Amino acid sequence: MAQPASKKQRTHPTYELLYHPGIPGRGEHVRLLLEGAGVPYVDTARDQKDGYSTVQQICMNGAAESTDGNPPTFAPPGLRVSGAGKDGKSLVISQTPNILAYLGEKTGMDGEGEQEKYWVAQVAQTALDLNNEVHDTHHPVAVMKYYEEQKEESLKKAADVRENRLPKFFGFFTRMLEWNEGNGGKGKYLIGSKLTYADTTVWQVLDGLYFAFPKEMEVRKKEFSALLDDFYNSVKSEKGIKEYLASDKRFEYSMGIFRNYPELDRQ
Repeated sequence: MAQPASKKQRTHPTYELLYHPGIPGRGEHVRLLLEGAGVPYVDTARDQKDGYSTVQQICMNGAAESTDGNPPTFAPPGLRVSGAGKDGKSLVISQTPNILAYLGEKTGMDGEGEQEKYWVAQVAQTALDLNNEVHDTHHPVAVMKYYEEQKEESLKKAADVRENRLPKFFGFFTRMLEWNEGNGGKGKYLIGSKLTYADTTVWQVLDGLYFAFPKEMEVRKKEFSALLDDFYNSVKSEKGIKEYLASDKRFEYSMGIFRNYPELDRQ
């Protein structure tokens, strides 16, 4: 289990993940951070009766505020933190990179010191860019249209992502591993000498890619073995992450960001 630095707080309020039920989605980046940190949390839609109604009320209500005087949120994922808001009320924040930065600081999953905090953030945000590009392989024209309505465009988008974008991102993450090997990472971590949310965020995107494009990833693994084999397997063996992945808390991929359409994979 990644141990928080001494300057980080060791006791935590109640963290509530506000996200759609049944899919990993963007909420999975938040789950993996908390699981890697060994910090308890409530996955509201999964853990509470009628929990998704709470998610909808706070994150999807279209009102002038979400709850407890917090401003409106655009969409899940959201994070509700008991007692962290104004006058002791709950704090509600949204947007995946914003939530990761907040929790990273609170749990020690953002590295050691000021420099590492920003390096962790930049790597995680780069991985989230790739996350979005992969989503667009099956919805390149319009989010609200079915895949079958944009299949021709999806074939072209997927080919570009596989042929051009994946090697570009994989090359960057590999360079991060190589750079960090001489800075305490020992080839296991992207930033510093312990697990951070840069590692968990990159890992989640790689894992989703193994589901969405298994043939492509098998070929790319020969080219980027340090990332797609060594790093990938190391992160999923970390204490906290390993137990979570083996549990029934981990949702299976289905119709979320990462989808398996064989025709979009390497032929």
